[in-house]
Amino acid sequence: MEKIGIIICGICGKMGSLILKLASEMGEFVIKGGIERKDHPEIGKEIIPGVIISDNLDTISNGKEVIVDFTTPEATVEFVKIAVKKGNKMVIGTTGFSEEQMDFIKESSQKIPILISPNMSYGVNCLFKIVKFAAEILKGYETEIIEIHHHYKKDSPSGTAKKIAEIICKSRNYPCEEVLKYGRFGKTEKRRKEEIGMHSVRIGDIVGEHTVLFGGKGEVIEITHRSYNRETFAIGALEAVKFIYKKEKGLYGMEEVINGGE
Repeated sequence: MEKIGIIICGICGKMGSLILKLASEMGEFVIKGGIERKDHPEIGKEIIPGVIISDNLDTISNGKEVIVDFTTPEATVEFVKIAVKKGNKMVIGTTGFSEEQMDFIKESSQKIPILISPNMSYGVNCLFKIVKFAAEILKGYETEIIEIHHHYKKDSPSGTAKKIAEIICKSRNYPCEEVLKYGRFGKTEKRRKEEIGMHSVRIGDIVGEHTVLFGGKGEVIEITHRSYNRETFAIGALEAVKFIYKKEKGLYGMEEVINGGE
């Protein structure tokens, strides 16, 4: 069986180091390189025998590897440019992109295959399906989204919470930018019926928790997903690598991975 070569961008981060560990254990992958920012203290060190941590993706990629990216939006955009030039396939787990950055990634997927997902956990992607079903059935119900993460997380709301909001808005034909309400403050503002509340909490070392509330007269439905460690994300990312390795140009998500490419 042909092994898949991967380059991990953000190799020393929580996700990057876990993907390195699991990929090295699985036997289906070959680690071809690891990338970190230019001022990172681990630059030049050996991650596994024969593989050195670098700050230059362009010099270590031959275009045949799958690039796995868990970094920052600004760094990801630069990696996508190199991937397009070289012909690499990409799996992107970075979150916090601006609309302009997402447009660039979408345009780039017309030249190379890119899989992008704010959360590669199978459980969270099951949550997406459940939320879509609930939003369609409970059209008249008020909706709130609560996401909780560790205090090191930089972007808020989380990419997963944004994805949940997009699913609900699309299911109900709502313009997201008009109905989303970020937090609540004040004494006189009454809740609008179609409003979707979005609340972010940063505390302790919580890996990730997402709750969606649907409230109607006399009842509330609560849908929650909790992550107790990051391994589920890393396993999903490596499943995404196996999926994208077989694909040609195009933009893909975890839904296609879970559905077996359909």
